[in-house]
Amino acid sequence: MTAANPFTSLERRLLRFEDMAVNAWEGGSGPSLLMLHGSGPGASSVGNWRPVLDRLTAHFRVLAIDLIGFGESGRRPAPPFFDTDLWLRQAQWALALLPGEAVGVIGHSLSGALALRLAARDGRVAGVLATGTMGGDMPVNPHLDHVWRCPRSRDAMRAAGRTLIADERLITDTYLDQRMAVIGAPGYADYFDAMFAGPFDRFIAAARVTDADLARIAVPVMMLHGLQDRAFPAEPNTLALLPRLARGDALLLSNCSHSVAMERPDALVAAAIGLFGKDGL
Repeated sequence: MTAANPFTSLERRLLRFEDMAVNAWEGGSGPSLLMLHGSGPGASSVGNWRPVLDRLTAHFRVLAIDLIGFGESGRRPAPPFFDTDLWLRQAQWALALLPGEAVGVIGHSLSGALALRLAARDGRVAGVLATGTMGGDMPVNPHLDHVWRCPRSRDAMRAAGRTLIADERLITDTYLDQRMAVIGAPGYADYFDAMFAGPFDRFIAAARVTDADLARIAVPVMMLHGLQDRAFPAEPNTLALLPRLARGDALLLSNCSHSVAMERPDALVAAAIGLFGKDGL
């Protein structure tokens, strides 16, 4: 069942990509902005971006999509379910839906890496804002068990939230409800576990942004990363990618783990306005 609209300034769009359903949220006016969520349990545009989407529509024409296999979008009919090439094609397709010659892209976690790859390939990408991004050669760590294994209960989802969020007070009933609604869809938990079956190092390798791609990115890149991010630490990701970007900047955020949009929404909105505002695009 489709959930009620949690936004005041965005409308749901139901689209088709490669014969699969795509759930999207669109609204606002101004420069175009594409938003891509991360890959954790119950991840979706609503789950990742709810604290900032309405605020961003005051400045931008926003399109936020649920990646295939996440949120309320469709699922792949056959493995591999973890497919960065598919998600990159989906991001390129979504980019083409937005008006204007220049589009800003915001990507979180896995989608930070997708946004960087997109910028290396598509000249319409005017800049990238990456939050808690992957893309580096990070080692496997035990915190990934809370991120890439599907929690089967509300208590387990709360434990996963403690890995992703530094201040437990932010793990509210609304947060849990949103995540559990995705996880509780028929067959979804098994699909998610099948997506991340096997050793985690292969998913880290699949998300890596190559030196060749980094060298092709000529647009400005701003990376926000929580200092308390244990699952996807800044050092092997944001801080390792930064020196290889021609126009890269990074901001490390105190009192913040992995969920930047939830934990430090003001910082994210300010960074988006500075990077993609009318003077930037």
